[in-house]
Amino acid sequence: MPEIKVDTREAQCPAVEANIVVDCRGETCPVPLVEVRKAIRKAAPGDVIEVFGTHPASKKEIPMAVEALSLELLSVEGTDTDWTIRIQR
Repeated sequence: MPEIKVDTREAQCPAVEANIVVDCRGETCPVPLVEVRKAIRKAAPGDVIEVFGTHPASKKEIPMAVEALSLELLSVEGTDTDWTIRIQR
């Protein structure tokens, strides 16, 4: 059977409308994580939270927090200095 190769370098998460948007571009630690935690507390089960940021460390810390809280990480897109993270509560 031939090997199937899929190029995912330009792949993006399918459009999922966010219920809550957190824009923390220009903010540094711990502000992005604090704002995401506030949004998670406000969100209802099933809500999608979309986070925009520019701080490289937060791009790593937010997904770790999502995992620790047993929430669903829908996507992490962009560069280390301009990223979008989608979370489902």
